[in-house]
Formats: sequence, C-alpha cells, structure tokens
Amino acid sequence: MSDDTGTETEEMSAEEKAMMDEWETMAGDEDGDGESVVDADAVPDFDGEGEDEGEEGGTRILNQEEIDSLLGFDDDAAGGGETSGVMALINSAMVNYERLPMLDIVFDRLVRLMSTSLRNLTTDNVEVSLDQVSTVRFGDYMNSIPLPAMLSVFKAEEWDNNGLLVTDSALIYSIVDVLLGGRKGTPSIRVEGRPYTTIESKLVEKMVQVTLGDLSSAFDPLSPVSFNLDRMETNPRFATISQSGNACVLARLRVDMGDRGGRVEVLIPYATLEPIRELLLQMFMGEKFGRDSIWESHLTEELYKTDIQLQAILGEITLPLGEMLNWKIGTQVMLTTNTEEDLEMRCGHFPMFRGPVGQRQGNIAVRIENYIPPEKGSDE
Repeated sequence: MSDDTGTETEEMSAEEKAMMDEWETMAGDEDGDGESVVDADAVPDFDGEGEDEGEEGGTRILNQEEIDSLLGFDDDAAGGGETSGVMALINSAMVNYERLPMLDIVFDRLVRLMSTSLRNLTTDNVEVSLDQVSTVRFGDYMNSIPLPAMLSVFKAEEWDNNGLLVTDSALIYSIVDVLLGGRKGTPSIRVEGRPYTTIESKLVEKMVQVTLGDLSSAFDPLSPVSFNLDRMETNPRFATISQSGNACVLARLRVDMGDRGGRVEVLIPYATLEPIRELLLQMFMGEKFGRDSIWESHLTEELYKTDIQLQAILGEITLPLGEMLNWKIGTQVMLTTNTEEDLEMRCGHFPMFRGPVGQRQGNIAVRIENYIPPEKGSDE
C-alpha cells in the first residue's frame, strides 16, 4: 500500500510541475508582447506608429488624465472650478427641480411694481427688467457673488423661512449718487478697496425695504406674505441661510437709471416656497378645479326662478294590484285622513311642508305652517 501511494504522489507532483511550467511560459509570452498586460505605472505612448495602429484598428486606450477628465475627478476642477464630465451631469440632474410656472408671473409683477416704486424713491427715470429666473445650488451661488456687494437677509413671516437679496456694487454707488443729488447723465464714481460707510448702508437699506415691499405685493394674489429685512451683510459667509447643496430659485433683475444702474438678485430657497408649492404649480392666476364663484351666483339666481310642482297628499292607502285593476268610474276609495289633520306637501318624492286644509275663494287650499327638513342620505 505504501508503494502505491508514493507512486501516485510522485505522478501528481510531476503533473503540477508541468502545469506550472506551462503557465509561466504563457505569462512570459504575454509580458513579452505587451498587449494583454498593462503596467499601471507605465502609461502607453501613443506617439508614432502605436497611435497609427490604434486608429486603424478602431480602438484606443485612454490614459489616466483622460479618464479623470471624463469622470470629472480632475484635480484642477476640484480646486473650486466648474466640474465636467460625468460629475457635471450628476450635479445638473440633482439641481433640475420641478418648474414653477406661477413664479414667472410673480416676478413679472415685481418688475412692474419696482419700476414705479424706485421712480418715486429716486425721482428719476428708472427702468427695471427681468433677465432670467433659474435654479441654482445655494453654495454655488454664494461662491459666484462678485464682491464687494451688499447681501440683505430677509424673512418670510408667514412661511417661517428666509431669503436673500443681493445688490451689486454698481447699483449701490448709483443709488447713493442719485439720492445725494448727483448730476444726471454722469456715471457714478466707484471707490474700491474700502467697506461701505454708514450713509451708503442706510441708503441701500431704504431701497431694499422698498424692494421687499414690492416683493410682498407681488406674492399677495397667491398668498399674503410679509418680507421683513433681518440684517445686511457684506461677507457671504455671514449671510448663510441654507445648506450649500439645497436648491434655490434665483431671479436676476437689471435696474437702469440713465447712464447709471446695476443688478439686484433675489434668491429664495425651495424650502421657503414649500408652503405655497401647490399654488406655484398653477398654469395661470386663480386656477381652480370645480369652483367658479361667478357661475355659482348665476346658477343660484336662475334656480330661484325655476317653476316646480308641489303635491298635497290627501291620504295614502295600500291595495293589491288586482283590486286596483277592477276600479271603474264611480268607484269610491275610502281614505283614513281626517279633515282636522295636517296635509303633507311633496316636491317629487321629497316631503317639503305640512299645513291644515281649507278653502280659498271656492278652491281647496293648504296653508303652509311647518317645514320638513330633508332626511340624511335622502339625496343619494
């Protein structure tokens, strides 16, 4: 027995050695060709003949930089620039929130109100225009604000949330110049490299108060809301009102006062608009389903003019059908109703009134004395 076992072990080890030698030979051939095995440290060089062969074969292997650029993991983009490739598609899909049609009408109304209000404030010819209404991430927008700027944080009292109104430097100096008596037709003088003074802040705060009042009036047809100024900041870090990844509605407004002017941007997070989201989804103002007050009033007036028939029930008895078929002219039917009892009047199958029976100008009449309320479920 021991000799057989030893022989089998020697045969198996010989087979394994032969198989291992065959694998090593195959691996050595593949390494020598350089086609099947790619070294991670050595990037293939596509210059010269190798590139021509790849183009003729219809296949091309991307290097690590091209792969990072395609996926959006480029080191340069991670330093604060815009992402590209697959990451850009993912981010754009996450920001693509539902469209709120009624917001366009609200901001168009805001433009008209601001044109009138700013004319009264500055006693100058002011033109306000709406550039666009878009959806942005809060963090991306805060990083893109051109400084210096004035950031006004306001609160929607009824919605219990905040919004942001950004006034750029050009408009700030234009408002200061206009309100302090600057000549018309001359551009405002900018003084860069210093913080805004108290006078400049107060004048801009007055304009912001007027703008927030107009924004409240623009939302009034949808839902009454009061936008109150909370604070004014010049550093975007101190004006954080939402998470950096949250989606917001951004309305860019252009204010022109002759040769002067600037931009006002209204940023409202979607969380702030959530209480009136159903109203903002309407296609037109006052859209209602199954409810029209004008039609209801007209229908009520016409129903009051409708002619109906009332039947006075003298009495009711139950008879077999065969007996009723034997009735002839002159057959008497005895009812159990007395002359002192009140009769019931019905409209169709619905009892309406009760009252005593009598005579009126030679005709049998019933005087209405009691109203019979409808029973529950009788209209089904």
